Amino acid sequence: MSAPTVAPKVTEAEARAVAEAARETEWTSPSFVAELFDGHLRMDLIHPYPEPDAEDEARARPFLESLTRFMRERVDADAIDRNAKVPPEVVQGLKDLGAFGIKIPLEYGGLGLSQYHYTRAIGLVSSVCGATTALLSAHQSIGVPTPLKLFGTPEQKKKYLPRLAKGMISAFALTEQGVGSDPAAMETTAEPTPEGDWVLNGEKLWCTNGTNGEVFVVMAKTPPKVVKGKERKQITAFIVERDWPGVEVVHRCEFMGLKGIENGVLRFTNVRVPKENLLWGEGKGLKLALVTLNTGRLTLPAASVAAAKRCLEISRQWANERVQWGAPVGKHDAIAQKIGLMAANTFALEAVAEVCSLLADKGGYDIRLEAAIAKLYNSERAWRIIDDTVQIRGGRGYEMAHSLKARGEKPWPVERIMRDFRINLIFEGSSEIMHLFIAREAVDKHFRVVGPLLDPHVPAGKKVGALLKTALFYAGWYPSRYFALPGVFKHGEFGKLAGHLRFVDRMSRKLARTTFHAMLRFGPKLEKRQMVLFRLVDIGADLFAMAVTIAKAESLRRKGQREAVEVADLFCKDARRRVRAIFRRVFDNDDVPTYAVARDVLAGKHQWMEKGMV
Repeated sequence: MSAPTVAPKVTEAEARAVAEAARETEWTSPSFVAELFDGHLRMDLIHPYPEPDAEDEARARPFLESLTRFMRERVDADAIDRNAKVPPEVVQGLKDLGAFGIKIPLEYGGLGLSQYHYTRAIGLVSSVCGATTALLSAHQSIGVPTPLKLFGTPEQKKKYLPRLAKGMISAFALTEQGVGSDPAAMETTAEPTPEGDWVLNGEKLWCTNGTNGEVFVVMAKTPPKVVKGKERKQITAFIVERDWPGVEVVHRCEFMGLKGIENGVLRFTNVRVPKENLLWGEGKGLKLALVTLNTGRLTLPAASVAAAKRCLEISRQWANERVQWGAPVGKHDAIAQKIGLMAANTFALEAVAEVCSLLADKGGYDIRLEAAIAKLYNSERAWRIIDDTVQIRGGRGYEMAHSLKARGEKPWPVERIMRDFRINLIFEGSSEIMHLFIAREAVDKHFRVVGPLLDPHVPAGKKVGALLKTALFYAGWYPSRYFALPGVFKHGEFGKLAGHLRFVDRMSRKLARTTFHAMLRFGPKLEKRQMVLFRLVDIGADLFAMAVTIAKAESLRRKGQREAVEVADLFCKDARRRVRAIFRRVFDNDDVPTYAVARDVLAGKHQWMEKGMV
């Protein structure tokens, strides 16, 4: 019996058109990662390693110190996990500290701190409690403050930012029952009234801070417009207040981890939205979301660093205390190998998260790819660190903290860390969606060159001209990605790490060539060969991590912290092996037979394997 199929709400072409319309199509500012995928190692963009602004550092220090004391003394993360609630006194305490307005400008009552110090604050909170992180992050990274600061009118900012800075909790409402990363299928609608206002109807799912929020950014489908003779779907953002008639919280969702997260289903029934609460402009909602996420995603890399650091601390202490076969387990090679790589990867994750925030603050950089890779890379690698920590702790890693405490053992919350962290591979773009987003941006230059050749709607006559233009472009581009000046003396200022940087240089050119080869080999079908694209992205991510890790280690070495070089060296050695292995699998793989078996499974041909269950 074949499996039932569900008819898509929108066609593939419609979904792609909506996504493409929301993209930032121009690269007006430099991007280290974009250059890396194009075969250029632009160390001048990250070396010397960027430093935080001294004035901002001085203003941030008292807040970060107060936040550290507050999290240590007043937040019981295990109690929040058991009771599935961040206590009101904790929420109020965070409001009193100004933790809900970290990046809101001083003129509106916020702390006016930088992205770098915001992510440092989030790291401090994350090292204690994931649910509290979600509360603050959903409010500030993707909730109302950031899109309002970027795109709001002066009147909107004056009305809402002071209240948000004082702790009026906000949320972001995009996802629906049938809409995750495919907004073209959105069903929530906003219809204009004769007076110019809007009437909002629909339901939003998995809205973090939805059950305790007081104001939301809501994405809705507005009437389509005709652009260049074609009808184009419009997605628009609105600021919606919780106490307006027709706004309803219909369900609080419960999850594997983050038990204290206030996440729910919101329903909007004939909600009258004043025209002055339209955010940015009609049809700009999805672009608003994507631009907001360029920095909004940087919360998760910082949270990943905090989880990795906590796990490193727990593993170090336990491996020194636990004695087996006459020696601490940390002296046994199997455990020592895990701890060594755990340290190396934690250092790299911090470099990746840190440099993205510092570049965002510095300005003049396009960090959309950096932020996406930071989210993807840090969440994936931190998950492996957490998994190794559970393994190092053995049965105690699987046991809950309160149970450990009840029988007199140190209540390290490894089990809770694992449950709470798992969502980070899904939040704000799953790993799969991040791979596709990065791949699309990484091959943007190639698509702009060869696009007319691949487009079936371009007339044959125009394709002749496009072919000549393409041939001229690649006649210069391709040899430059094969031949370069001898690199044996390049990057000598990095000392022991110079060889690793020369490897990044060579591999970035190979990555550019391999991407071009994939386009030649698969043509328009490349977008369907997602695993090929994923491998190219994974190579670029490792090369980016190597480069920023080397830059950070060199910066620390110059400040006297020479041991950073040894840790960076180990990370780069491990990453080099990974990069070489992935390159071998770009074209030599089992993607086609695996896809064929999956089709058969979905068609019900292998249901015989599912027998034997109750």
